[in-house]
Amino acid sequence: MQGDVAKEQSTRRRHVLCVGAAVLDTLFRVRIMPTGQGKVLPYEMLQIAEGMASSAAFAVARLGGEVSLWGAVGDDEIGKRIVDDLSAAGIDTVGMRCVTGARSAVSTILIDDNGERLIVPFYDPRLHELTEAVSSVDVSAFDAALVDVRWPELARQTLIAAREAGKPAVLDGDVAPDGVIEMLAPAASHIVFSQPAAERLAGSVNPIEMVRLLKQRFGHAFVSVTLGEKGSYWFDDDRATIRHLEAPRVKAVDTLAAGDIFHGTFLLTLAEGMAIDDVMRLSSMAAAIKCQIFGGRIGAPDRGELESALLAWPAKAVDVSAAVRSR
Repeated sequence: MQGDVAKEQSTRRRHVLCVGAAVLDTLFRVRIMPTGQGKVLPYEMLQIAEGMASSAAFAVARLGGEVSLWGAVGDDEIGKRIVDDLSAAGIDTVGMRCVTGARSAVSTILIDDNGERLIVPFYDPRLHELTEAVSSVDVSAFDAALVDVRWPELARQTLIAAREAGKPAVLDGDVAPDGVIEMLAPAASHIVFSQPAAERLAGSVNPIEMVRLLKQRFGHAFVSVTLGEKGSYWFDDDRATIRHLEAPRVKAVDTLAAGDIFHGTFLLTLAEGMAIDDVMRLSSMAAAIKCQIFGGRIGAPDRGELESALLAWPAKAVDVSAAVRSR
């Protein structure tokens, strides 16, 4: 009987929660990123609903997980389009709030032929003025939760509720207004920092030093930093060492949402009980696959595509520091 229960647990489709940004992005593809005044003529254009939490949720759906999204849109046509677009992508949007009198979030993004981007986002502060209380009961049906930094109070309450319910509580540690990361990180069980946010918090540009300092500061949590083509670094709590995984070598066409695809893959595979080295490896490859496709989140791979790509990628994580202690 115990064996049957274990087998059911290993094959059960995981249901995860993503909390935060939902934005209508307008993507313009240009040959060269502009550096001054003038007119820029794009050669490709796409409008798509995404955002940090939304794109992470899409990655989960693409990989076969069940995913719910909590966020807010305005009571306008853009808000309806955002929710309809994300619902059509396989995301449960029942928990999305429509805020009367608020404008939905929008963003204009230029992406050049090297895959780099320039983002001009607009978030109406009225979207996140009111936050309903979140309890452990509200998140008990989920196997894990991920929050971004766009709705800090909802993110904080969700992280606390997930921890109280005994669920992994993952923070997308991206650049945020002063004090937001410091408010959210203590409630998280896992923190995946972007390079700019990590450098800002740690006061260092050295990846090993960044991880060391961030682990000292947030010793209660799993701490990692993603650095694009330089790969990812994290503190291994079992070894008390810092580990590094090289990034897959790809020709980047569009890096928009690559970090979000990483986070969504991280969330789902963590909920599935994978070892952290495997979680980081799958997440890195998912992000790399996305970078080869223009269109933001639409480049997220499905499960078969991801597993096939992993077979051709021999890279493994290695220790890059002597044993260190966190406090």
